[in-house]
Amino acid sequence: MDVDQPSRVGALLREWRRRRRLSQLELALLADTSARHLSCVETGRARPSRAMVLRLSTALDVPLRERNTLLLAADYAPAYRESSLDDEEMASVRAALDTMLTAHEPYPAVVVDRLWNVVTGNRAMAVLTDGIPARLMDSRPNVYRLTLHPDGLAPRLANLGQFRTLALQRLRRQADATGDAELRALYEEIRDYPAPAPEDAPAPAQAPALTPGPGPGPAPGPDTLATRPGPFQVPLRVRTPMGELSMFSTMATFGAPADVTLSELAIELFYPLDEFTTNALRALGSTPGPLSPAPSIG
Repeated sequence: MDVDQPSRVGALLREWRRRRRLSQLELALLADTSARHLSCVETGRARPSRAMVLRLSTALDVPLRERNTLLLAADYAPAYRESSLDDEEMASVRAALDTMLTAHEPYPAVVVDRLWNVVTGNRAMAVLTDGIPARLMDSRPNVYRLTLHPDGLAPRLANLGQFRTLALQRLRRQADATGDAELRALYEEIRDYPAPAPEDAPAPAQAPALTPGPGPGPAPGPDTLATRPGPFQVPLRVRTPMGELSMFSTMATFGAPADVTLSELAIELFYPLDEFTTNALRALGSTPGPLSPAPSIG
């Protein structure tokens, strides 16, 4: 290596180290190397071995996609493949996703990639996507656009201001942590959507009942009578013809992935926050026929 030329892998490693707010000594201890050797790697005075690049990547918690980038920058072959979900060897993954999504009904669930594009979802997602125009529901819709675009779910969010603030904070943290230029562009796009009034309108005193098909609809429960402190700072509060539904979500990922595609998938599972929402979602789930066509995996 020409020591007069800057090392691309060294510059990238230094960028990741600074992003993780680690000193050279701290990173060297985590990677079981010396601070002097790490300094030489970052400045290009030493060429790291393939094993060293992977050790540093692990210590820095670099995403698999970017670990491949670091290896290529050091003139090594990528260590992690990037498969399509349509590949035969991913059949077990597709089956697992289908099982989780179906088992979660009548509550909404969605699978997203690293950019929050929808890979697939279950039938119950219709309660959140109902009325969203086709141009936002393309072949690979984006969760942030669906939720916060002024033509998307945003007008139906009872706590749009609070939810928008939390969502933007989460997206910015993810963009900062990964250094992903596409995530940064998505954040800047969503940030520029029209902001709601500073104060969200108070929740209605009571959510009206509706018949979502044959038989009586769910009656408003005591949790809908007034807003009150709960276990979540900002639940998802959606106005629907049945009344206001309150939900929280949890994220699930695959453990120890060795494939870039698999490492970037996440499953967001929504749960009811009160009895009224539970009854409403169960009533919708018992309605004959599909709620909506679920997107296909792949």
